[in-house]
Amino acid sequence: MRYQRIFTIVLDSLGIGAMEDSPEYGDVDVDTLGHIAACREHLQIPNLKRLGIANLKALHGVEPVESPMAAYMRLREKSCGKDTMTGHWEMMGLYVTKPFQTFTETGFPKELIEELEKRTGRTIIGNKSASGTEILEELGEEEIRDGKLIVYTSADSVLQICGNEETMGLENLYRYCEIARELTMKDEWKVGRVIARPYTGRKKGEFRRTANRHDYALKPYGKTVLDSLKEHGLDVISVGKIYDIFDGQGLTASNKSKSSVHGMEQTIEIAKGEFKGLCFTNLVDFDALWGHRRNVQGYAEELEKFDVMLGKLLEVLREDDLLILTADHGNDPTYTGTDHTREQVPFLAYSPSMKEGKDLGVSDTFAVIGATIAENFQVPMPEGTIGTSVLEKL
Repeated sequence: MRYQRIFTIVLDSLGIGAMEDSPEYGDVDVDTLGHIAACREHLQIPNLKRLGIANLKALHGVEPVESPMAAYMRLREKSCGKDTMTGHWEMMGLYVTKPFQTFTETGFPKELIEELEKRTGRTIIGNKSASGTEILEELGEEEIRDGKLIVYTSADSVLQICGNEETMGLENLYRYCEIARELTMKDEWKVGRVIARPYTGRKKGEFRRTANRHDYALKPYGKTVLDSLKEHGLDVISVGKIYDIFDGQGLTASNKSKSSVHGMEQTIEIAKGEFKGLCFTNLVDFDALWGHRRNVQGYAEELEKFDVMLGKLLEVLREDDLLILTADHGNDPTYTGTDHTREQVPFLAYSPSMKEGKDLGVSDTFAVIGATIAENFQVPMPEGTIGTSVLEKL
């Protein structure tokens, strides 16, 4: 065992350029990180620069360094799709051959809505792709006044239901989501997650979403590297929405995050403590707040905030720690629409024990991450999983 602890941090949606098949997904000349750097004058990411981000990818205004600290590589997605669950599941060894359903352009089918209305006893309003805060402003008063149910989606494979904690009650909201989860197990309606979105307030301008959100996710189709680690007595600690992405499967402890900055604070505190195994962190704000909303400057500023926290994490890493930075898909904030973009993602691997960084080339799957983790901890890859380790190259 080379490393006692591995920290894998997913900068949710930080793609680094189109894949060969990107046009098949409607994505032409997409490049999340590249376009952000081109639009942001003097992007301030000194710690990512030290690790070798500009050696991995040419960036406007960010010069490569002569001796990068990290081993770096481009990862191509083997699975079909460009969503959060597919990307994360592939990292941990699963090959997803059928993309999750999205209903961004059309809303949910009439048959699904009618069945959900019948089972919940409430008339459904919304049924479109929307921002969660905007749809509350538009329909919150109607839901409260008439006892209706706001159902909406996004660019992700999700069905989301809003419910006022005071007038509907959390238990009812959760029950409606459980019904929706049952219905959306049908192949033609199958979404990755059903999400309860509780809120408070009685009129426009006062609506506030609460921390009582609950995700009803699909379980991974098979065992992942997380399961193998847990079965062999290692710690598998999640930060952010990793718990929801894997529906808790293979985890030994979980931590909810209020923001990406908070997620990094939690990761730093975990690094200061004692454990043996994997800390798996997702930083969702890049995607949820800036990528989907096509806010280039907000995305750039979030990257700069992350870089500050990255510097603090680097200070507390131990000689036998390994840090892996990556992403799960792209979400180019300069591109049309609001959807994810199919892109390659970065792989930066650093340990204080490394003498120097190096270029590891290109991998044809994100599963190189899980395979490397599994080899380090000397646990088997679960049956049916994919991925080849690069541990000996680090």
